[in-house]
Amino acid sequence: MEKLYQIIEKFQGKTLDVFSQSETYIQIAIILSIYLVAYTVATRIRKYASFLNAKSVSDHHPIYVFFGKLGDLIFPLLAILMLRIASEVITPSTLPHDWIIQTALIVAVMLLFNSIVQDLVKNTTICRITKWIGIPLLFLHLIGALNSLILILEGISINIGNIELSLYGVLRVAIFGSLLFWLGRASNSTGQALIRKQQRLDFRTKEVAAKLLELFITLIVFLLLLQVMGINLTALAVFGGALGVGLGFGLQAIASNFISGVIILVDKSISIEDYIELEDGRSGIVRELNLRSTTLETFDGKDIMVPNEKFIVESFTNWTHKNKKQRYRVDFSVAYRTDVRKLVEIIKDVVASHSQVMSGDDIPIEERPDCEIEGFGDSGINMFVEFWMEGIDDGKNRVGGDLMLMILEAMQQHGFEIPFPQREVRVLNVPNIVNI
Repeated sequence: MEKLYQIIEKFQGKTLDVFSQSETYIQIAIILSIYLVAYTVATRIRKYASFLNAKSVSDHHPIYVFFGKLGDLIFPLLAILMLRIASEVITPSTLPHDWIIQTALIVAVMLLFNSIVQDLVKNTTICRITKWIGIPLLFLHLIGALNSLILILEGISINIGNIELSLYGVLRVAIFGSLLFWLGRASNSTGQALIRKQQRLDFRTKEVAAKLLELFITLIVFLLLLQVMGINLTALAVFGGALGVGLGFGLQAIASNFISGVIILVDKSISIEDYIELEDGRSGIVRELNLRSTTLETFDGKDIMVPNEKFIVESFTNWTHKNKKQRYRVDFSVAYRTDVRKLVEIIKDVVASHSQVMSGDDIPIEERPDCEIEGFGDSGINMFVEFWMEGIDDGKNRVGGDLMLMILEAMQQHGFEIPFPQREVRVLNVPNIVNI
Protein backbone atom coordinates (compact mmCIF):
# COMPACT_ATOMS: atom_id res chain seq x y z
CA MET A 1 0.00 0.00 0.00
CA GLU A 2 2.84 2.36 0.81
CA LYS A 3 4.32 1.86 -2.66
CA LEU A 4 0.92 2.58 -4.20
CA TYR A 5 0.64 5.78 -2.20
CA GLN A 6 4.12 6.75 -3.28
CA ILE A 7 3.26 6.17 -6.94
CA ILE A 8 0.06 8.23 -6.60
CA GLU A 9 1.89 11.05 -4.86
CA LYS A 10 4.62 10.99 -7.51
CA PHE A 11 2.02 11.13 -10.29
CA GLN A 12 0.20 14.01 -8.57
CA GLY A 13 3.48 15.84 -8.16
CA LYS A 14 4.35 15.50 -11.84
CA THR A 15 0.83 16.56 -12.82
CA LEU A 16 1.01 19.67 -10.68
CA ASP A 17 4.47 20.37 -12.02
CA VAL A 18 3.21 20.11 -15.62
CA PHE A 19 0.25 22.41 -15.06
CA SER A 20 2.38 24.88 -13.15
CA GLN A 21 4.51 25.50 -16.26
CA SER A 22 3.51 28.20 -18.71
CA GLU A 23 4.69 26.04 -21.66
CA THR A 24 1.77 23.68 -21.03
CA TYR A 25 -0.83 26.41 -21.49
CA ILE A 26 0.99 27.75 -24.53
CA GLN A 27 0.83 24.34 -26.18
CA ILE A 28 -2.86 23.93 -25.30
CA ALA A 29 -3.54 27.37 -26.78
CA ILE A 30 -1.62 26.45 -29.95
CA ILE A 31 -3.60 23.20 -30.29
CA LEU A 32 -6.95 24.94 -29.81
CA SER A 33 -5.98 27.64 -32.32
CA ILE A 34 -4.93 25.02 -34.87
CA TYR A 35 -8.23 23.15 -34.52
CA LEU A 36 -10.22 26.39 -34.78
CA VAL A 37 -8.36 27.48 -37.94
CA ALA A 38 -8.59 24.00 -39.47
CA TYR A 39 -12.35 23.83 -38.80
CA THR A 40 -12.93 27.29 -40.28
CA VAL A 41 -10.91 26.57 -43.43
CA ALA A 42 -12.54 23.13 -43.90
CA THR A 43 -16.01 24.66 -43.56
CA ARG A 44 -15.18 27.29 -46.18
CA ILE A 45 -13.79 24.71 -48.60
CA ARG A 46 -16.84 22.47 -48.29
CA LYS A 47 -19.14 25.45 -48.69
CA TYR A 48 -17.66 26.61 -51.99
CA ALA A 49 -16.78 23.11 -53.28
CA SER A 50 -20.18 21.41 -53.00
CA PHE A 51 -18.89 18.15 -54.48
CA LEU A 52 -16.86 17.68 -51.27
CA ASN A 53 -20.01 17.85 -49.15
CA ALA A 54 -21.57 14.41 -48.81
CA LYS A 55 -24.94 15.84 -47.69
CA SER A 56 -25.32 18.00 -50.79
CA VAL A 57 -24.35 15.21 -53.21
CA SER A 58 -27.58 13.65 -54.48
CA ASP A 59 -26.04 11.73 -57.36
CA HIS A 60 -25.00 8.16 -56.54
CA HIS A 61 -22.16 8.22 -59.07
CA PRO A 62 -19.08 6.56 -57.52
CA ILE A 63 -16.89 9.64 -58.15
CA TYR A 64 -19.30 11.98 -56.35
CA VAL A 65 -19.71 9.53 -53.47
CA PHE A 66 -15.92 9.22 -53.19
CA PHE A 67 -15.32 12.98 -53.15
CA GLY A 68 -18.24 13.41 -50.76
CA LYS A 69 -16.49 11.09 -48.29
CA LEU A 70 -13.20 12.93 -48.83
CA GLY A 71 -14.92 16.14 -47.76
CA ASP A 72 -15.36 14.72 -44.26
CA LEU A 73 -11.59 14.27 -44.00
CA ILE A 74 -10.61 17.86 -44.82
CA PHE A 75 -10.82 19.03 -41.22
CA PRO A 76 -8.69 16.26 -39.63
CA LEU A 77 -6.16 16.43 -42.49
CA LEU A 78 -5.71 20.18 -42.06
CA ALA A 79 -5.41 19.76 -38.30
CA ILE A 80 -2.72 17.07 -38.67
CA LEU A 81 -0.82 19.15 -41.23
CA MET A 82 -0.83 22.22 -39.00
CA LEU A 83 0.11 20.21 -35.90
CA ARG A 84 2.99 18.68 -37.84
CA ILE A 85 4.18 22.11 -38.93
CA ALA A 86 3.90 23.37 -35.37
CA SER A 87 5.94 20.44 -34.04
CA GLU A 88 8.69 21.17 -36.58
CA VAL A 89 8.71 24.94 -36.07
CA ILE A 90 8.82 24.81 -32.30
CA THR A 91 12.42 24.32 -31.14
CA PRO A 92 13.80 23.60 -27.69
CA SER A 93 14.87 27.25 -27.45
CA THR A 94 11.33 28.51 -27.95
CA LEU A 95 9.47 25.74 -26.13
CA PRO A 96 11.55 23.23 -24.16
CA HIS A 97 8.81 20.60 -23.82
CA ASP A 98 6.46 20.06 -26.77
CA TRP A 99 5.12 16.65 -25.74
CA ILE A 100 1.51 17.92 -25.59
CA ILE A 101 1.58 18.91 -29.28
CA GLN A 102 3.19 15.56 -30.13
CA THR A 103 0.46 13.74 -28.19
CA ALA A 104 -2.24 15.76 -29.95
CA LEU A 105 -0.66 14.89 -33.31
CA ILE A 106 -0.66 11.16 -32.48
CA VAL A 107 -4.29 11.26 -31.35
CA ALA A 108 -5.31 13.19 -34.49
CA VAL A 109 -3.62 10.66 -36.80
CA MET A 110 -5.32 7.76 -35.01
CA LEU A 111 -8.72 9.47 -35.22
CA LEU A 112 -8.15 10.11 -38.93
CA PHE A 113 -7.33 6.43 -39.50
CA ASN A 114 -10.48 5.44 -37.60
CA SER A 115 -12.62 7.81 -39.74
CA ILE A 116 -11.15 6.48 -43.00
CA VAL A 117 -11.84 2.88 -42.01
CA GLN A 118 -15.34 3.77 -40.82
CA ASP A 119 -16.24 5.54 -44.09
CA LEU A 120 -14.60 3.26 -46.65
CA VAL A 121 -15.00 -0.23 -45.21
CA LYS A 122 -18.64 -1.28 -45.54
CA ASN A 123 -18.27 -4.81 -44.13
CA THR A 124 -18.76 -4.62 -40.35
CA THR A 125 -16.49 -7.56 -39.53
CA ILE A 126 -13.62 -6.35 -41.72
CA CYS A 127 -14.04 -2.84 -40.31
CA ARG A 128 -13.67 -4.08 -36.73
CA ILE A 129 -10.68 -6.30 -37.54
CA THR A 130 -8.98 -3.42 -39.36
CA LYS A 131 -9.48 -1.14 -36.36
CA TRP A 132 -8.30 -3.70 -33.79
CA ILE A 133 -5.13 -4.44 -35.75
CA GLY A 134 -4.45 -1.14 -37.52
CA ILE A 135 -4.88 1.32 -34.65
CA PRO A 136 -2.44 -0.46 -32.25
CA LEU A 137 0.14 -0.84 -35.04
CA LEU A 138 -0.28 2.82 -36.00
CA PHE A 139 0.15 3.86 -32.36
CA LEU A 140 3.33 1.81 -31.99
CA HIS A 141 4.67 3.32 -35.20
CA LEU A 142 3.92 6.89 -34.09
CA ILE A 143 5.64 6.49 -30.75
CA GLY A 144 8.62 4.73 -32.38
CA ALA A 145 8.09 1.32 -30.72
CA LEU A 146 7.11 -0.64 -33.81
CA ASN A 147 10.70 -1.42 -34.86
CA SER A 148 11.42 -2.96 -31.46
CA LEU A 149 8.30 -5.11 -31.73
CA ILE A 150 9.36 -6.24 -35.22
CA LEU A 151 12.77 -7.30 -33.93
CA ILE A 152 11.13 -9.35 -31.19
CA LEU A 153 8.75 -11.06 -33.65
CA GLU A 154 11.61 -11.78 -36.08
CA GLY A 155 13.45 -13.53 -33.28
CA ILE A 156 10.58 -16.03 -32.94
CA SER A 157 11.20 -18.34 -35.91
CA ILE A 158 11.45 -21.96 -36.99
CA ASN A 159 13.49 -23.62 -39.74
CA ILE A 160 11.88 -26.01 -42.20
CA GLY A 161 14.71 -27.33 -44.32
CA ASN A 162 16.29 -24.31 -46.01
CA ILE A 163 13.28 -22.14 -45.30
CA GLU A 164 13.12 -19.95 -42.21
CA LEU A 165 9.67 -18.89 -41.03
CA SER A 166 9.43 -16.09 -38.51
CA LEU A 167 6.35 -14.97 -36.63
CA TYR A 168 6.80 -11.51 -38.11
CA GLY A 169 6.84 -12.89 -41.67
CA VAL A 170 3.66 -14.91 -41.09
CA LEU A 171 1.83 -11.96 -39.53
CA ARG A 172 3.03 -9.61 -42.26
CA VAL A 173 1.77 -11.89 -45.03
CA ALA A 174 -1.56 -12.47 -43.22
CA ILE A 175 -2.21 -8.79 -42.50
CA PHE A 176 -0.98 -7.22 -45.71
CA GLY A 177 -2.28 -10.12 -47.83
CA SER A 178 -5.79 -9.66 -46.42
CA LEU A 179 -5.50 -5.90 -46.89
CA LEU A 180 -4.36 -6.31 -50.51
CA PHE A 181 -7.19 -8.70 -51.34
CA TRP A 182 -9.74 -6.36 -49.78
CA LEU A 183 -8.29 -3.35 -51.58
CA GLY A 184 -8.30 -5.32 -54.83
CA ARG A 185 -11.94 -6.29 -54.48
CA ALA A 186 -12.99 -2.79 -53.44
CA SER A 187 -11.03 -1.19 -56.29
CA ASN A 188 -12.44 -3.68 -58.79
CA SER A 189 -16.05 -3.12 -57.68
CA THR A 190 -15.69 0.66 -57.64
CA GLY A 191 -13.85 0.75 -60.97
CA GLN A 192 -16.39 -1.49 -62.72
CA ALA A 193 -19.31 0.51 -61.33
CA LEU A 194 -17.63 3.69 -62.55
CA ILE A 195 -17.02 2.24 -66.02
CA ARG A 196 -20.58 0.91 -66.39
CA LYS A 197 -22.03 4.31 -65.51
CA GLN A 198 -20.32 5.98 -68.47
CA GLN A 199 -23.19 6.86 -70.80
CA ARG A 200 -20.88 7.76 -73.69
CA LEU A 201 -19.54 4.21 -73.97
CA ASP A 202 -21.49 1.36 -75.52
CA PHE A 203 -22.08 -1.90 -73.68
CA ARG A 204 -19.23 -3.84 -75.25
CA THR A 205 -16.65 -1.14 -74.61
CA LYS A 206 -17.75 -1.01 -70.98
CA GLU A 207 -17.46 -4.77 -70.59
CA VAL A 208 -14.03 -4.92 -72.23
CA ALA A 209 -12.76 -2.09 -70.03
CA ALA A 210 -14.26 -3.71 -66.92
CA LYS A 211 -12.67 -7.09 -67.65
CA LEU A 212 -9.28 -5.54 -68.44
CA LEU A 213 -9.48 -3.54 -65.20
CA GLU A 214 -10.23 -6.74 -63.27
CA LEU A 215 -7.26 -8.49 -64.90
CA PHE A 216 -4.95 -5.52 -64.24
CA ILE A 217 -5.95 -5.26 -60.55
CA THR A 218 -5.52 -9.03 -60.09
CA LEU A 219 -2.01 -8.83 -61.58
CA ILE A 220 -1.04 -5.86 -59.38
CA VAL A 221 -2.34 -7.56 -56.21
CA PHE A 222 -0.47 -10.75 -57.12
CA LEU A 223 2.81 -8.91 -57.67
CA LEU A 224 2.44 -6.91 -54.45
CA LEU A 225 1.66 -10.08 -52.52
CA LEU A 226 4.83 -11.69 -53.87
CA GLN A 227 6.78 -8.63 -52.76
CA VAL A 228 5.24 -8.84 -49.28
CA MET A 229 6.20 -12.52 -49.09
CA GLY A 230 9.78 -11.57 -49.88
CA ILE A 231 9.93 -13.35 -53.24
CA ASN A 232 12.32 -11.74 -55.71
CA LEU A 233 10.34 -10.52 -58.70
CA THR A 234 13.27 -11.18 -61.05
CA ALA A 235 12.55 -14.88 -60.57
CA LEU A 236 9.28 -14.31 -62.39
CA ALA A 237 11.18 -14.41 -65.68
CA VAL A 238 11.70 -18.14 -65.24
CA PHE A 239 8.16 -18.51 -63.95
CA GLY A 240 6.86 -16.64 -67.00
CA GLY A 241 8.61 -19.09 -69.32
CA ALA A 242 7.11 -22.01 -67.45
CA LEU A 243 3.72 -20.31 -67.55
CA GLY A 244 4.01 -19.93 -71.32
CA VAL A 245 4.65 -23.66 -71.68
CA GLY A 246 1.70 -24.33 -69.39
CA LEU A 247 -0.54 -22.16 -71.50
CA GLY A 248 0.49 -24.14 -74.54
CA PHE A 249 -0.66 -27.39 -72.89
CA GLY A 250 -2.75 -27.47 -69.73
CA LEU A 251 -4.05 -23.88 -69.79
CA GLN A 252 -4.76 -23.74 -73.51
CA ALA A 253 -8.53 -23.96 -73.04
CA ILE A 254 -8.55 -21.20 -70.40
CA ALA A 255 -6.47 -18.89 -72.59
CA SER A 256 -8.66 -19.68 -75.60
CA ASN A 257 -11.86 -18.88 -73.68
CA PHE A 258 -10.38 -15.64 -72.36
CA ILE A 259 -9.33 -14.45 -75.82
CA SER A 260 -12.69 -15.58 -77.25
CA GLY A 261 -14.50 -13.55 -74.58
CA VAL A 262 -12.59 -10.41 -75.55
CA ILE A 263 -13.33 -11.05 -79.25
CA ILE A 264 -17.05 -11.50 -78.52
CA LEU A 265 -17.19 -8.17 -76.72
CA VAL A 266 -15.24 -6.37 -79.43
CA ASP A 267 -16.94 -7.78 -82.54
CA LYS A 268 -20.43 -7.03 -81.12
CA SER A 269 -21.85 -10.47 -81.87
CA ILE A 270 -23.46 -11.03 -78.45
CA SER A 271 -25.02 -8.64 -75.94
CA ILE A 272 -26.80 -8.94 -72.63
CA GLU A 273 -30.50 -9.88 -73.07
CA ASP A 274 -29.86 -11.49 -76.47
CA TYR A 275 -31.71 -14.75 -77.11
CA ILE A 276 -29.17 -17.33 -78.27
CA GLU A 277 -29.81 -20.75 -79.78
CA LEU A 278 -26.77 -23.04 -79.86
CA GLU A 279 -25.90 -25.57 -82.51
CA ASP A 280 -26.91 -28.46 -80.23
CA GLY A 281 -30.43 -27.02 -79.76
CA ARG A 282 -29.99 -25.46 -76.32
CA SER A 283 -31.18 -21.87 -76.02
CA GLY A 284 -31.52 -19.08 -73.50
CA ILE A 285 -31.17 -15.38 -72.75
CA VAL A 286 -27.67 -13.98 -72.20
CA ARG A 287 -27.48 -12.85 -68.57
CA GLU A 288 -23.72 -12.52 -67.98
CA LEU A 289 -20.53 -12.32 -70.02
CA ASN A 290 -17.44 -13.49 -68.12
CA LEU A 291 -13.83 -13.90 -69.13
CA ARG A 292 -14.21 -17.67 -69.28
CA SER A 293 -17.84 -18.35 -70.14
CA THR A 294 -21.22 -16.87 -71.05
CA THR A 295 -24.30 -17.55 -68.94
CA LEU A 296 -27.56 -18.35 -70.75
CA GLU A 297 -30.77 -18.42 -68.69
CA THR A 298 -33.49 -20.72 -70.01
CA PHE A 299 -37.19 -20.03 -69.61
CA ASP A 300 -37.50 -22.83 -67.07
CA GLY A 301 -35.03 -21.13 -64.72
CA LYS A 302 -31.85 -23.05 -65.54
CA ASP A 303 -28.46 -21.47 -66.26
CA ILE A 304 -26.32 -22.79 -69.11
CA MET A 305 -22.62 -22.04 -68.76
CA VAL A 306 -21.25 -21.93 -72.31
CA PRO A 307 -17.45 -21.64 -72.85
CA ASN A 308 -16.69 -18.53 -74.90
CA GLU A 309 -14.76 -20.61 -77.40
CA LYS A 310 -18.01 -22.19 -78.61
CA PHE A 311 -19.22 -18.84 -79.97
CA ILE A 312 -16.05 -18.55 -82.05
CA VAL A 313 -15.57 -22.04 -83.48
CA GLU A 314 -19.23 -23.12 -83.75
CA SER A 315 -22.29 -21.55 -85.35
CA PHE A 316 -25.18 -20.21 -83.28
CA THR A 317 -28.38 -18.25 -83.86
CA ASN A 318 -28.86 -14.83 -82.26
CA TRP A 319 -32.59 -14.22 -82.45
CA THR A 320 -32.76 -10.71 -81.01
CA HIS A 321 -29.35 -9.13 -81.64
CA LYS A 322 -30.26 -6.51 -84.25
CA ASN A 323 -34.06 -6.72 -84.26
CA LYS A 324 -36.32 -7.70 -81.38
CA LYS A 325 -39.21 -8.38 -83.79
CA GLN A 326 -39.74 -12.06 -84.61
CA ARG A 327 -42.06 -13.88 -87.00
CA TYR A 328 -43.94 -17.01 -85.92
CA ARG A 329 -46.65 -19.22 -87.32
CA VAL A 330 -49.48 -21.41 -86.05
CA ASP A 331 -50.57 -24.44 -88.09
CA PHE A 332 -54.11 -25.88 -88.22
CA SER A 333 -56.38 -27.80 -90.59
CA VAL A 334 -59.99 -27.44 -91.79
CA ALA A 335 -62.40 -29.67 -93.64
CA TYR A 336 -62.50 -29.59 -97.46
CA ARG A 337 -66.05 -28.22 -97.53
CA THR A 338 -64.98 -25.10 -95.57
CA ASP A 339 -65.40 -21.59 -97.03
CA VAL A 340 -61.69 -20.88 -96.92
CA ARG A 341 -61.89 -17.22 -98.01
CA LYS A 342 -64.24 -16.43 -95.15
CA LEU A 343 -62.11 -18.41 -92.69
CA VAL A 344 -58.93 -16.56 -93.71
CA GLU A 345 -60.42 -13.18 -92.79
CA ILE A 346 -61.78 -14.47 -89.50
CA ILE A 347 -58.42 -15.95 -88.50
CA LYS A 348 -56.59 -12.72 -89.41
CA ASP A 349 -58.93 -10.68 -87.20
CA VAL A 350 -58.66 -13.16 -84.32
CA VAL A 351 -54.86 -13.20 -84.37
CA ALA A 352 -54.65 -9.41 -84.75
CA SER A 353 -56.79 -8.96 -81.64
CA HIS A 354 -54.05 -10.38 -79.41
CA SER A 355 -52.28 -7.60 -77.49
CA GLN A 356 -48.76 -8.84 -78.24
CA VAL A 357 -49.27 -9.42 -81.97
CA MET A 358 -48.20 -6.54 -84.21
CA SER A 359 -51.21 -5.27 -86.17
CA GLY A 360 -52.91 -2.07 -87.31
CA ASP A 361 -52.71 0.37 -90.16
CA ASP A 362 -49.39 1.79 -88.93
CA ILE A 363 -47.74 -1.62 -89.32
CA PRO A 364 -46.28 -2.54 -92.76
CA ILE A 365 -48.53 -4.95 -94.61
CA GLU A 366 -45.83 -7.63 -94.70
CA GLU A 367 -45.72 -7.64 -90.88
CA ARG A 368 -49.47 -7.90 -90.29
CA PRO A 369 -51.10 -11.29 -89.53
CA ASP A 370 -51.46 -13.36 -92.70
CA CYS A 371 -53.38 -16.62 -93.13
CA GLU A 372 -52.59 -18.93 -96.07
CA ILE A 373 -53.08 -22.46 -97.38
CA GLU A 374 -50.02 -24.65 -97.03
CA GLY A 375 -51.24 -27.75 -98.80
CA PHE A 376 -53.91 -30.38 -99.20
CA GLY A 377 -53.79 -33.21 -96.72
CA ASP A 378 -55.42 -36.61 -96.63
CA SER A 379 -58.20 -35.50 -94.29
CA GLY A 380 -58.41 -31.72 -94.79
CA ILE A 381 -56.81 -28.49 -95.93
CA ASN A 382 -53.56 -27.65 -94.12
CA MET A 383 -53.36 -23.94 -93.27
CA PHE A 384 -51.19 -21.62 -91.23
CA VAL A 385 -51.26 -18.07 -89.91
CA GLU A 386 -48.08 -15.97 -89.65
CA PHE A 387 -47.65 -13.05 -87.27
CA TRP A 388 -44.94 -10.75 -85.91
CA MET A 389 -44.32 -9.87 -82.26
CA GLU A 390 -41.73 -8.18 -80.05
CA GLY A 391 -39.47 -10.68 -78.31
CA ILE A 392 -39.45 -14.47 -78.14
CA ASP A 393 -42.60 -16.61 -78.13
CA ASP A 394 -41.79 -18.29 -74.85
CA GLY A 395 -41.70 -17.60 -71.14
CA LYS A 396 -43.58 -14.45 -70.19
CA ASN A 397 -44.15 -13.70 -73.90
CA ARG A 398 -45.90 -17.01 -74.56
CA VAL A 399 -48.26 -16.24 -77.46
CA GLY A 400 -48.53 -19.42 -79.54
CA GLY A 401 -50.67 -21.28 -77.00
CA ASP A 402 -53.07 -18.34 -76.62
CA LEU A 403 -53.50 -18.02 -80.38
CA MET A 404 -54.21 -21.72 -80.86
CA LEU A 405 -56.97 -21.49 -78.24
CA MET A 406 -58.39 -18.34 -79.85
CA ILE A 407 -58.35 -19.98 -83.32
CA LEU A 408 -60.12 -23.07 -81.96
CA GLU A 409 -62.82 -21.00 -80.27
CA ALA A 410 -63.34 -18.87 -83.40
CA MET A 411 -63.70 -21.95 -85.64
CA GLN A 412 -66.17 -23.54 -83.23
CA GLN A 413 -68.12 -20.29 -82.97
CA HIS A 414 -68.50 -19.96 -86.78
CA GLY A 415 -69.20 -23.63 -87.39
CA PHE A 416 -65.95 -24.57 -89.09
CA GLU A 417 -65.06 -28.23 -88.79
CA ILE A 418 -61.62 -29.42 -87.79
CA PRO A 419 -60.97 -32.63 -89.75
CA PHE A 420 -59.88 -35.95 -88.37
CA PRO A 421 -58.39 -38.88 -90.23
CA GLN A 422 -60.95 -40.74 -92.36
CA ARG A 423 -60.49 -43.98 -94.25
CA GLU A 424 -62.71 -45.61 -96.87
CA VAL A 425 -62.72 -49.42 -96.71
CA ARG A 426 -63.85 -51.47 -99.73
CA VAL A 427 -64.35 -55.21 -99.50
CA LEU A 428 -63.72 -57.00 -102.82
CA ASN A 429 -64.60 -60.58 -103.78
CA VAL A 430 -66.68 -61.36 -100.72
CA PRO A 431 -66.98 -65.15 -100.37
CA ASN A 432 -70.31 -66.79 -99.74
CA ILE A 433 -71.03 -66.97 -96.07
CA VAL A 434 -72.39 -70.34 -95.03
CA ASN A 435 -74.38 -70.44 -91.89
CA ILE A 436 -73.60 -73.52 -89.90
